[in-house]
Amino acid sequence: MLEYSHQLQVKTSTMHQEELKSVKTEFIKEDSENMSDPEPCRMKHTEDPEEQRDLMEVKEESEELSEELSEVKEESEELSEELSEVKEESEELSEELSEVKEESEELSEVKEESEELSEVKEESEELSEVKEEHHVKPGEKPLSRSKTKNTFLKKRRAKKSFTCTQCGKSFTRKDGLELHMSIHTGEKPFTCDLCGKSFTQKSHLKEHMKIHTGEKPYACQQCGKSFSTKQSLEIHMRVHTGEKPFTCDQCGKSFKLKSNLKDHMRIHTGEKPFSCDQCGKSFKLKSNLKDHMRIHTGEKLFTCDQCGKTFIGSSTLKRHLTVHTKEKPHSCSECGKSFSLWQHLHRHEKSHTGVREYMCFECEKTFITANCLKLHHRIHTGEKPYKCSHCDKRFSQSSNLKSHERIHTGENPYKCSHCEKRFSYSVTLKRHERIHTGEKPHTCDQCGKSFSIKSHLKIHMKIHTVEKPHHHSLKSQPRRTERGTAAAERNETERRS
Repeated sequence: MLEYSHQLQVKTSTMHQEELKSVKTEFIKEDSENMSDPEPCRMKHTEDPEEQRDLMEVKEESEELSEELSEVKEESEELSEELSEVKEESEELSEELSEVKEESEELSEVKEESEELSEVKEESEELSEVKEEHHVKPGEKPLSRSKTKNTFLKKRRAKKSFTCTQCGKSFTRKDGLELHMSIHTGEKPFTCDLCGKSFTQKSHLKEHMKIHTGEKPYACQQCGKSFSTKQSLEIHMRVHTGEKPFTCDQCGKSFKLKSNLKDHMRIHTGEKPFSCDQCGKSFKLKSNLKDHMRIHTGEKLFTCDQCGKTFIGSSTLKRHLTVHTKEKPHSCSECGKSFSLWQHLHRHEKSHTGVREYMCFECEKTFITANCLKLHHRIHTGEKPYKCSHCDKRFSQSSNLKSHERIHTGENPYKCSHCEKRFSYSVTLKRHERIHTGEKPHTCDQCGKSFSIKSHLKIHMKIHTVEKPHHHSLKSQPRRTERGTAAAERNETERRS
């Protein structure tokens, strides 16, 4: 019974709370509606005074919370404004810091330049002192310039206390040594975040960044051309001034760039630092090695727009184009014969002078060019470095290999300009075209008779010799094949050279 009474009380209390909650909700709703009422202070009549008090308390609490919320909102806005101001101040300070940093770097560079100038000035003063100390007095033998210079260098080295342990180079400042050490370690701590290229010095990275930004602050006063670095402008100015400050001490030839002088010096030293990892052949220039590597890769970037033939180098294509243009700008002053290349004229002129400066030590035969001697030497050594890719046959000359490979490919690259006939050899095309032109360049110096083919002249010349051989008339001669005639003429050319 007591338990039932307790449950009833709990149930009644719960219902009372729910009713109170419902009444509060209705009151709040009515109160919000009454906000637009012309008489806001008017309140609806409520039967229960206790509920009315509760509702008033709830309203007061609601108003207090609303006020507190408004205050919090205002404080939040004020804090947001203050935060924006702090952010702006932070950005301004960051900009100022960057400017100060840049100014500091510029000052450091100026300081370094100033120190370098001071060193140069000191060295100049020391050299002057050394010269004064060794000033020639009457009756005394003057010191040589090299001795004076050595005395000066000894004094200069004595002042340098920071020495590289790798190469022995000395520096007056510690930071100079640290910078130099990066050459040996290969360390490049300054990296471009756009292309990934690294540099040993920050100033070098700064100059490099102008490539990406396109900034070219250094303009030529003569032609208006702009450059990204001061050094590039200084080099360009030599085009206008004609200045060539780098002179070869061997032959006196001058150059605009130090790198050009360095490349030139290899002619005198014979140095060939760039070696092919495929065949071991060495070259003076890196660009020459790059061109050579295409022989192994088979890459042919340069194509003839006339016949579609491809070439390894641009110079080879240029030489080939003279086949199509028939241009022969280089003429012999002795006989008037013209050549498409200066090298061919130079080699031809030696036939008039009789100069054959290259001699074989095996048989003492002499040659006009070093290349002819090199090819001849393979007769003694038996060397045949050029192997056919279709069969096992080998050749001593690359030109002979090319001619041979046309047997397998059936290629006829030489087309007659007068008819549609094609030939596998240039010499055969040349002989064929004489049918159209009627040209007979080979003339007998005994009777004046002319021939279109050199071998025919050679046979004819035997008529004028004391011993007249039998069966040597042109009619009795067996007809040579195209390839046999070409080979015979090539061998005759090699023999004469």
